[in-house]
Amino acid sequence: MNQTRQVTMARHGVVSAPHYLASQAGTRLMMAGGNAIDAAIAANAVLNVVYPFVNGSGGDIFVLLYDKKSDGLYALNGSGRAPAAATPDWFKANGHTKMPQRGILSVSVPGVVDGWQQISERFGRLGLAKSLEPAITYAEEGFGVGNNLSDSIKTLLKQDWVHSSWRKVYAPGGKAPEPGDLLKLPELARSLRLIAEQGRDVFYKGEIGRALVEFSQKMGGLFTMEDLAEHSGEWVEPLSVSYHGYRVYELPPNTHGITALQMIKMLEKFNLKGDPYAPENVHLLVEAKKLAFADREEYLTDPKHMKIEAAHLLNEDYLEQRRKLIQPGAAMATIAPGKTTGDTIYLCSADGEGNAVSLIQSNYMGVGSGLVIPGYGIELQNRGAYFSLDPAHANVIAPRKRTMHTLIPSMATLNDRPAIIFGTMGGDGQPQIHQQVYTNLIDYGMNIQAAIDSPRWIHGKGFPDDPLEVLNMETRYPQYTFDGLTALGHHPRPTVAFDRMMGYAQGIVINQANGLLMGGSDPRADSASIGW
Repeated sequence: MNQTRQVTMARHGVVSAPHYLASQAGTRLMMAGGNAIDAAIAANAVLNVVYPFVNGSGGDIFVLLYDKKSDGLYALNGSGRAPAAATPDWFKANGHTKMPQRGILSVSVPGVVDGWQQISERFGRLGLAKSLEPAITYAEEGFGVGNNLSDSIKTLLKQDWVHSSWRKVYAPGGKAPEPGDLLKLPELARSLRLIAEQGRDVFYKGEIGRALVEFSQKMGGLFTMEDLAEHSGEWVEPLSVSYHGYRVYELPPNTHGITALQMIKMLEKFNLKGDPYAPENVHLLVEAKKLAFADREEYLTDPKHMKIEAAHLLNEDYLEQRRKLIQPGAAMATIAPGKTTGDTIYLCSADGEGNAVSLIQSNYMGVGSGLVIPGYGIELQNRGAYFSLDPAHANVIAPRKRTMHTLIPSMATLNDRPAIIFGTMGGDGQPQIHQQVYTNLIDYGMNIQAAIDSPRWIHGKGFPDDPLEVLNMETRYPQYTFDGLTALGHHPRPTVAFDRMMGYAQGIVINQANGLLMGGSDPRADSASIGW
């Protein structure tokens, strides 16, 4: 397959993000004396402005970063919790048989702003206010609307769950901006400026928080100021597996990073050489996905509520038992349902000093709940929709509980130093895309851009009315891949050449011999990998 663009190569710093203005903002911070952490926050904040259909400062954040000074790998779980009043009994007493998917009852405490401040204070150099400057400028002065944003707003305006608070901000006068229009977000600019001036407390204990709680009460929600004030992102120990000389790291539960690690590790004893599009090779990846997602469905949730120790799922004896269930000549029957919806941003940055950041942030489903805090321009996520109301389910909602989370930033080391910084948006597709890109890089020897460009598949129930799980595949796969997978018992369904369902992946590979930073970006978005 031909690459869509060349690998970005630079010595001093690289930022890869799903929008070119975000990549440029991060690179500018490094050129001004900042490090990869300052750059990552700047890029993320700009994406809050220019890519509001996939992320916002009313969402959650997860970060995996390598700090050169301490020679340490650090992981921040910046996901929020359910309100203290949220119980299955409350929802059932109020007429809900399953978790609301949109609206105020789908909102959990947003973790982004706290996460920004935590990583900035601990590892950044220029301070949070400096990192927020580019985003404030774009929100105040306006930015050019691209096709992806324009199309998304037009689609959203047709949805009855999208609240007037959102429509007022993103479709002034009731009309979606067209490609090439300038869009200004003065209320969001004001909020970002308040955060720059007063820090995270303005969101969790101050003016913005009070506005959120007042709006929640008006909409019939459960939030109190105590719910916000008690939030704090948590520094956690990342999980990892070895894979052909590399060590691949993911965040622990409540994320499903462990699912990606299971999917990768189960492949280690199979021979993935030769043609990456050979049906027998793709088959092995899909079968590993089925097994890992069965475990995900059964066990993963807030670690304080899990039935087993997460590390057990990565025990080699356990994984060998699972591995033996994979038959090279036939597809297994469907084991667990997998959904392929979800909108997120992923970005990564690395600097010439040796620091590296893998950062992911999301509203969950597109614009999330469909709500914006009036007067403050902040979209509210619908991550709470992932909870269950079944008391027997691992992920049943409970007061101040974190839901199982699809957001997973990743990194792989070689010789105990960062070698691959990678991640993607894509909801339940994220572990599947991690597995595919890591095998492209490690097993098939592709460069980072080729590994991201390569055609992808996502297995699961892509649409609610699907009668069974299907294998959604981009049409750039050769016909022999489709035919061979059908013969093996799969249900391949062609999508389009570069399908948004397959995620917006970004990555940086570090040449440990000479320090060269090599960035790749996803053609499925307005991505760019920019270096200096």
